[in-house]
Amino acid sequence: MFVKMCRGKVHRATVTEANLHYVGSITLGKELLEASGILPGEAVQVLDVDNGNRLETYTIEGPRGTVCLNGPAARLVQPGDRVVVIAYGWMEEGEARGWRPRVALVDSENRVVEVLRGEEHGLCR
Repeated sequence: MFVKMCRGKVHRATVTEANLHYVGSITLGKELLEASGILPGEAVQVLDVDNGNRLETYTIEGPRGTVCLNGPAARLVQPGDRVVVIAYGWMEEGEARGWRPRVALVDSENRVVEVLRGEEHGLCR
């Protein structure tokens, strides 16, 4: 049986721009994509920490520090909001039991400050 697991995550990035008239997607800086293991063009879920909105879109690689929601998603966030970006993957249950996602922790300027392998309860950053 296959199960859907968190593959990679950018934790609490700050939205730098919301561009309603762009075709669509979320633009993330290359360093955020690399640190989290999320690929350009990959489907992701975006969770807005400040207003609770959740949406699904795909990634575009952009300049360092960029977190820009494009197209209709721009109506659900504001520049300055903190977001969590999560990519999921399907894996067999045996592999999933030992799986540890890459979690990129970032500062208020969207600089990667730490990359974790997995998460544990009670970790607040």
